[in-house]
Amino acid sequence: MPLIVLEGPDGAGTTKHSALLAERLRAQGRDVVLTAEPTDGPIGESIRSILKSTVGVPIPSPAALQLLFCADRADHVARVIQPALTAGKTVITDRYVLSTIVYGAAQGLDPEWLRAINSAFPKPDVTFLLLPPYEVCAERVSRRATKDQFEVDAFQRKVYAEYEQARSPEVIVIDTSGGVEEVATQIETLAKKC
Repeated sequence: MPLIVLEGPDGAGTTKHSALLAERLRAQGRDVVLTAEPTDGPIGESIRSILKSTVGVPIPSPAALQLLFCADRADHVARVIQPALTAGKTVITDRYVLSTIVYGAAQGLDPEWLRAINSAFPKPDVTFLLLPPYEVCAERVSRRATKDQFEVDAFQRKVYAEYEQARSPEVIVIDTSGGVEEVATQIETLAKKC
């Protein structure tokens, strides 16, 4: 069964559209596992704690932080993703390898090094890159009650630029600035082909 990944900058709607896609595919009778990174496992919780610390509080170096994301992914694959795929389930994950490459590159890390570290993980059957105009993402993030260490404008612009460069034949780019139902239907239609 397929591994479906939703990626995009903060404010693109990956969490909302992952949940909507899972709901729609379940309604069609598919056995779906909905998951996300960072995970709710011990490493993922540590990452969340680091990112939610007050902006300006020192966090691990970019390389150390991205290695934490990779460790969380290794645990995620072992505990959730691979068992579900082996059992014939459809897995939908809100963020995966591309996030590490994009956010790491935005922090100045070598994307090839990040790709190499992540090369052993299962490859997605489809990756949806949710990419509305930057201003839409920024406006959505500005409405959040709390922000993490990455949710500052200068860094978000770098992340957005990296996602724009991530366009490839393996990635389906979706503009999520339209109506939620319209976008969800577009994603569902494409996902059903998996």
